[in-house]
Amino acid sequence: MRIVFAGAAQEVTGSCFYVEAGGSRFLVDCGLFQGSRLAEEKNELAFPFDASRVDFVILTHAHLDHCGRLPLLAKRGFHGAVYCTEPTVQLADIVLTDAAGLIADEAERDGTDPLWSEEDLERLRPLFKPLKYHQRTKVGKVEFELYDAGHILGSSFVQIQAEGKSLVFSGDLGNPPVPLLQTTEAIPPADWVIMESTYGNRRHEDWHLRKQRLGQAIKASVSQGGTLLIPTFAIERTQEVLHDINEIVHSGALPYIPIFLDSPMAIRATEVYRDFTDYYNATAVKQLATDEDLFSFPGLSQTMSSAQSKAINTVPPPKIIMAGSGMMQGGRILHHLKQYVDEPKCTLLIVGFLVETSIGRQLLDGARHVRIYGKEYPVRCKVQAIGAYSGHADQPKLLSWIGGLPHPPKGIFIAHGEKQSALDLAQSIRSQTGFTAKIPALFEEVILE
Repeated sequence: MRIVFAGAAQEVTGSCFYVEAGGSRFLVDCGLFQGSRLAEEKNELAFPFDASRVDFVILTHAHLDHCGRLPLLAKRGFHGAVYCTEPTVQLADIVLTDAAGLIADEAERDGTDPLWSEEDLERLRPLFKPLKYHQRTKVGKVEFELYDAGHILGSSFVQIQAEGKSLVFSGDLGNPPVPLLQTTEAIPPADWVIMESTYGNRRHEDWHLRKQRLGQAIKASVSQGGTLLIPTFAIERTQEVLHDINEIVHSGALPYIPIFLDSPMAIRATEVYRDFTDYYNATAVKQLATDEDLFSFPGLSQTMSSAQSKAINTVPPPKIIMAGSGMMQGGRILHHLKQYVDEPKCTLLIVGFLVETSIGRQLLDGARHVRIYGKEYPVRCKVQAIGAYSGHADQPKLLSWIGGLPHPPKGIFIAHGEKQSALDLAQSIRSQTGFTAKIPALFEEVILE
């Protein structure tokens, strides 16, 4: 059995793992590398495998850093099946459709050919094959099963069995308890585990304080007559924040103020959340009995067009603007940030992970000036973060998950994390469980005996 770490090795994005086992060649995920540009140079590199000979793909979830190179895979000759849950099929189509436009815009601006096009996405769409959790699937001599990862709607980790060996790929593990989703399932038996380490060296705030701190940030912004900017990922973070604001509004704790969801992708993704309530946890299902829409409340406006987005700036504060992208690498949030970054009454509220190269990370790290679309701006706004809104498990939860293995594995490979995060998690796994943990390099090849 052979594995090549074709992405997310000592970094957070670009998840892609190539496996040869049981006479089959397959991938677990095929995501974009993401940095200051959507189409980073690493995405242009040749795959360390022949795309036309890949038999199938197992997609853990719909985030761009896990699915964003699938159209490129199709462009380079892949024509097998892409297995994932039904919500992942729907959400991945939304994510990839949005990415197609952004990649085309970047290519036109840079005078280059696009990494992949809408035509490549059309080649990919018929290849998706939806599965249920725990629907045991056999392709050739390879068997696999999807488990609920609790990260976003329809997210999964996967157990694969072939050649008498068992592998588990974690995908992205969730940060339970959360308002909507089931908790991350326990890890099944495995000889080898490939696991994420996004927050491998950090501990999140107490989840009980999540909604309380959001309410405090909103009230403080309202009291000073300011604008609250919330950069949100279109999938999961947006829905969780909307859910919590909905509860705060209906509790009577918040006066009527304009709240804008300024993200076409998030608006479309929220419709998918409304369609798949059978993936909700028991608490959310119970709430639906008294509130048929957990994501809507008085004062909320959804802005699809660019003209509607620009008009938000004519609305006097206090107001709340939720916009993408969540990592603040582009999108409408940067256009709003240009307007308010030098306003002392503005608050930028971070509720998700930010890669090292992002503008949001610079601001969170205390930058006094920031460059947005080629122009430098002084930073006078307040910058706050609520770590408990992260969709990724922190170190204690990662250790608890891997520590739940019924038998010691032969080895663990740490991926999908910045280098120091991966190093710290590997050390903690060794010291607390005694398991062997290694950190592969990009394109490193491993033979599992």
